[in-house]
Amino acid sequence: MKIAVCIKRVPDMDVRFKIGSDNASIDETGLKFDINDFDAWAVEAALQLKEKNAGSDVTVISLGPDVVQETIRKALSMGADKGVQLKADRVPFDGLTIAKALSEELKAGAYDLILFGKMSPDSSNGAVGPMTAELLGFPCVTAISSLEITNGKGTAKRELEGAQEFVEFSLPAVLTVDEGLNAARYPSLKGIMAAKKKPLEVKPAQISNPQVRVRKLELPPERKAGRIVGEGAAAVPELVQLLQTEAKVL
Repeated sequence: MKIAVCIKRVPDMDVRFKIGSDNASIDETGLKFDINDFDAWAVEAALQLKEKNAGSDVTVISLGPDVVQETIRKALSMGADKGVQLKADRVPFDGLTIAKALSEELKAGAYDLILFGKMSPDSSNGAVGPMTAELLGFPCVTAISSLEITNGKGTAKRELEGAQEFVEFSLPAVLTVDEGLNAARYPSLKGIMAAKKKPLEVKPAQISNPQVRVRKLELPPERKAGRIVGEGAAAVPELVQLLQTEAKVL
């Protein structure tokens, strides 16, 4: 089975962000970057399928400048076989532009299965996987939380609001991975050393003219500091008065 996993380098989301000088992107100074969590779960799903199906191989593909090679190498150290960097000065915001660049590379790969994370936390669009599937003409199942593939057919589970949905599909297919499918493995020292020798091909990305752009970023306004009016039952009358006169919610 030939498996491709499309991954993205994203900033650590547990930090305080600053807006860059262009007012349309974040200031990357001092930020830490890593593979998107959803994409890491997709890589793990591919590796588990590889372990169950002898002779399978896993290729990781990432779009962006040379810094994405570090992200690709991490996936290789987890156990992927080879990597492809689609080189571009920056990753466009437009999901369709990204999908077109990825689909051009994926068409030539004759992959049986293509995996994406459900979304990336920096843009939260969740559109690239389904768009790529449409461009390739492949069936697509999004936000899967379990997966079984046997004899060229697959079954995936999706978590819905108050229910679960089970979907059957034929290969080749595109799947996007949600939280809960697995826990991504940590690279071993042996894997890290082996990743240095695994092939990583760099190709120019076929970037079309983006139709969607970020014009401006704004941080949310600072919340006003809270106020402690007292403790216990004695504080209730003043609290009620403030809710009526200042907050005007009563």
